[in-house]
Amino acid sequence: MTRRLSPAERLAATDRDATLAAIAARTSDWDRFLVEQAVWMLGLQQHEFSANDMRDLLPELAHGHLGAAFNALRASGLIQHTGRYVPSTQPTTHGHPIAVWQLSTKGRQIAGLRRPRQQGRAAA
Repeated sequence: MTRRLSPAERLAATDRDATLAAIAARTSDWDRFLVEQAVWMLGLQQHEFSANDMRDLLPELAHGHLGAAFNALRASGLIQHTGRYVPSTQPTTHGHPIAVWQLSTKGRQIAGLRRPRQQGRAAA
């Protein structure tokens, strides 16, 4: 049985969802594409990943975009939370905990389809 949220928790969740929607609305399609490609690659290569891993691969993104992207991928059933957290390596966060993610079964299927195919060489 799930616990009922208090009015304050419901209000906080509504504010969070509105903030994430606003971030997603001002994010370019290119940034969304880059994050998705990084998620597919990391999910296939190392099974679990966090925003720390993504920051090493991606250019500077709009403030909050990575969290909004993870939330959208989670809501779409493409990634799932592992239940673990790691300290953030971003200096401005002062090491606060961030979620560790993995591809869902649906996400693994999509990532497999988007994996670059090896091209054979023609005989010389």
